[in-house]
Amino acid sequence: MSRPGFLLSAWPWRAAAYLLTGTVTGIATLLGIVTVSAVCGALAVVLVGLPLLVVVALSGIPVAWVERRRLRLIDRNPASGWHQVPAAPGLWAWLTTRLRERGTWRELGYALLFAGLLWPLDALAITVALLFPLSMVATPLLMAAVGDGHEVKVLKQWTVTTWPTAFGVAVLGLILMGLGAYVLGATAGARAELARLLIASREGELGAEVLELARSRARLVNAFDAERRRIERDLHDGAQQRLVALTMALGLARLDAPPGPLADQLAKAHEEAGKALAELRELVQGIYPKVLTDYGLHAAVSDAADRCVVPVDVDLELPGRPAEPVESAAYFVVCEALANVAKHSGAGRAQVSGGHRDGRLFLEVRDDGCGGADPSAGSGLTGLADRVSVLDGRLALTSPPGGPTLLRVEFPCELTTAADRSG
Repeated sequence: MSRPGFLLSAWPWRAAAYLLTGTVTGIATLLGIVTVSAVCGALAVVLVGLPLLVVVALSGIPVAWVERRRLRLIDRNPASGWHQVPAAPGLWAWLTTRLRERGTWRELGYALLFAGLLWPLDALAITVALLFPLSMVATPLLMAAVGDGHEVKVLKQWTVTTWPTAFGVAVLGLILMGLGAYVLGATAGARAELARLLIASREGELGAEVLELARSRARLVNAFDAERRRIERDLHDGAQQRLVALTMALGLARLDAPPGPLADQLAKAHEEAGKALAELRELVQGIYPKVLTDYGLHAAVSDAADRCVVPVDVDLELPGRPAEPVESAAYFVVCEALANVAKHSGAGRAQVSGGHRDGRLFLEVRDDGCGGADPSAGSGLTGLADRVSVLDGRLALTSPPGGPTLLRVEFPCELTTAADRSG
């Protein structure tokens, strides 16, 4: 409502539609409650006690169902109900579940409030903020309909006998319609908020927000992985190839140069270019290894184990490949764990094992070092744990003082074969 284009948007009309349908629905609810009460009163001799209570208690459910769908007129956020799925099929299980729920009684209270108080307020807002200004805007049309020299009553109060007065009343009606649009918006917003408070489940809204948050985090992880791959390709196909060409050119120039200071400088430059190429290759390998993309997790972990300064035994049993986000997260967890083994553990040997069982990929990294690892001390595992949690995985670290240290990570996932990926 604070936006400049509110009056020209569809929201004033959506608010009017919400209040108008609220009036119609409220009248229908009142007639339904009166009818149910009359029928129950007529059958009170037969239906006494629990059957009568069941009929009355469940009468609010259809009203709340309609109201939650009417909220879509002015509220883009979906409203979910309080009701739970019955534990067993059948009418009896459904009835017992509904009668035990707090939401059923809240909906009954809302239906009674709606039928007795809320719909008259909706009708009053529509009449004052929309119908009265519209009748004023229509004054010139009424004058034209009755002919010249005849008087027209405006709102059954003011008599209009001249055309200038009729057009003045119409202009005043347009101004009041603009003000009435804000009245309609405010009234409809308050009504919708009250309805959401009484008949919409806050837990359901929070669940939807949590689901959307989890999806957004997963999208960020996928975007991050895609960016890593792009950087790896750019470095591999661009800077690395240029360094290779530079190293070869320096090597050839070194061979052609006569012995002396120039040859010594070329030899030094050739050696530095070789070191830069090696560092760049190591950087590219750390960003996103090509072996992971081409050959999968088993080959990438074996390659990381070969490059570790501590001897590492690899025992992985993977009949297929997990999804790319899971595969990437699992690989970098293993790499970070092996880096910590090499830097901090003082271990003489490490082992990486894992497999896939019961719909979960699990990996374990063990070492025979001194233990006492603390994830909060800057080991890098905290960030990896956050990344694992985005994929609904779990990361656990056991590292008592004196060792050994065990890092275990699990991901819920299914494995696919090479034929599945290519298809």
